[in-house]
This record gives sequence, C-alpha cells and structure tokens, in this order.
Amino acid sequence: MDIDPWLGPLARAATIGLVLSAGAIVWVWLATRRRSPELSGDLARRVALPVLVLGPLLAVRLVLPDLSDSGSLSRHVLALLLIGVFGWFVVSLTLFSERYVVERFPVDVRDNLFARAVHTRFQVLRRLLVIATIVVCGAAALMTFPGMRTVGTGLLASAGVVGIVLGVAARPTVEALLAGIQLAWTQPIRLDDVVIIEGEWGRIEEIEATYVVVKLWDLRRLIVPLHHLLNTPFQNWTRTSSDLLGAVTIEVDYRTPVEAVRQHTAEILRESPSFDGTFWNLQVTDAGAQTMRLRVLVSAPDADVAWALRCEIREKLIAFLQSGYPECLPRLRAEIAEQPKA
Repeated sequence: MDIDPWLGPLARAATIGLVLSAGAIVWVWLATRRRSPELSGDLARRVALPVLVLGPLLAVRLVLPDLSDSGSLSRHVLALLLIGVFGWFVVSLTLFSERYVVERFPVDVRDNLFARAVHTRFQVLRRLLVIATIVVCGAAALMTFPGMRTVGTGLLASAGVVGIVLGVAARPTVEALLAGIQLAWTQPIRLDDVVIIEGEWGRIEEIEATYVVVKLWDLRRLIVPLHHLLNTPFQNWTRTSSDLLGAVTIEVDYRTPVEAVRQHTAEILRESPSFDGTFWNLQVTDAGAQTMRLRVLVSAPDADVAWALRCEIREKLIAFLQSGYPECLPRLRAEIAEQPKA
C-alpha cells in the first residue's frame, strides 16, 4: 500500500481538527472563566486532552472515505481509536459535571436540603453513566471485528443499554445497582443526612454505587449495602429539614422550684450562641416515687449544634442546682422504724 498519496490529506485534516478543537477549548475556557476561574481550570484539566485527541480523529474519519487507497486496517484502527477517545471524553465530561454540581449547589450552608438532594442524585447517576459508557464503548469496539459483530449487536439489541449494565454483574451486584437507582430518585437519604442505622448515630458521608458510608460520631465508618439499607427501617433526623428539637431531662427532688429552674434555663439560652431562638420550653414530664423529671425542649439549626446545646444546658442546670438548691438534687429517703421491745 502506497502511503504517500493519502498521507498529505490526512495530515491536513488532522491539523484542521486540532486547530478547531483547540479553538473550542479556548472559547469555552474563556466563557467559564468569567463566572468561575476554578471551574474553568478544572474544565481544562479534565476535558481538554480528550477533545484535542477527538477533534483530529473525527477530521481524519471524515476525509478517509474519500481516499480509496487507504487500507481496511487503518480504517479499523481509526474506528477503535474514535470509540475509545469518545468514551474517554464522556467519562471526563461526567467527572467535570460533578465539580460543577459541587460548586453550583454548595452544602456548607444552613438550608442545604435541596443541595444535598442534588448531590445525592448526581453521585448515583454519575456512577451509572460511567458504567454504561464503558459497556457501550466495549460493545461498539466488538462490533468493529467481523467475527465479533454478532456478539456486539446481540448485546445492544437483545437487552438494550440497561440490560447491558445490569447483565455485567452477578445477582447481588444487579440488586445493588437497582437499589442505587431507587435511592437516587426516591431519596430516603441524602448526603450529610443525620441518621441512626443499626443503632449507630452518624452522618451520610458517601453514597457509592452499591453501598453507603456512614461517618459515626466517634469517627468510625459504617458500611451499609444499599439493598440492606432500603429493606431495613432506620431513622433519618434531617429528612425534610436540618432543624432539630433537642431534649434534656433531669431528675430532681420534689422540693425543686420549677419556675426558678425555668427562668435560669431562659438565661442560659439567651447567652448561648448555639440556640437559634425558634423554640424552647421546660416542663415536668414525670413524677416518680422519689423524684420528678424536668424536660427541656430546645431547637437548633442542625444535629451537631443540637448535641452541643443539650450538653451545655445539662451542665449549667446541674451547676445551678448544686450551687443554689443542693437540697433539690435527687436523694434517697429512708425511715428507720424502731422495733417494739418485747
């Protein structure tokens, strides 16, 4: 095969494709740089290289059919390169989109319910999209081989893209992927939700394709499979809002002046930066044989602040009773009856 007749046109086509790709990257980079310099930098790092490779390959592919002297081997290699680089571009674009979602919907704000919902849904769908891209590109690559074309066509036609994604794994993996799709759309949990799972209190730290990572209060990590999570009852403290009501209970003697304790609680909350000012009360919720129970309900903007506020109230109320009303602390009363003398 004589290379010289078609080497020149291919080189010109590749050069034009490279220039057009570079121009498109610069234009998008300048457009995004006005809104977010960090976002434009991440775009250049993730997407620029696959675009610079994809542009010349597409240009060569457009010119190649007009060159009758080009061999079938070169066409086949070009087709494989196009499929591989296109998959690379889609995965890179998906990873860049995740960075855009993180910046567009920050979760480090007080009212982050919608942002956490978006992050949760996008994380699950991003993983499924990457898996689907790899499988589809793999099937397309198989179809370029004459002996494997039947296999590739059968994979795409018999079950479709969803069938391919679900068929590449065993049954437990299929169940986990289906559970991930269900979680993305129904959203019983979101990123940063405060939950109690298997008796453990923690926050949803990561939502992977097949499992959830819960960061526990003592910095341990609880790994929960998605299918188990969706089939087991659990508590979600921030399902509809991050605001919480915290409860503090104290056992005291019946001689305790409830109104004085209530006034001191109001002073504690006025001075506390953790109290959001929405709601609080103090009530006697139980009366036992030896003591009565005081309960303080107080609102807080999130679970961490609620925990700190409950501890603060408990400590200061105990100190108040110890210093001002020591006789009101719980005590055990006993009466010794004298036995009659015989």
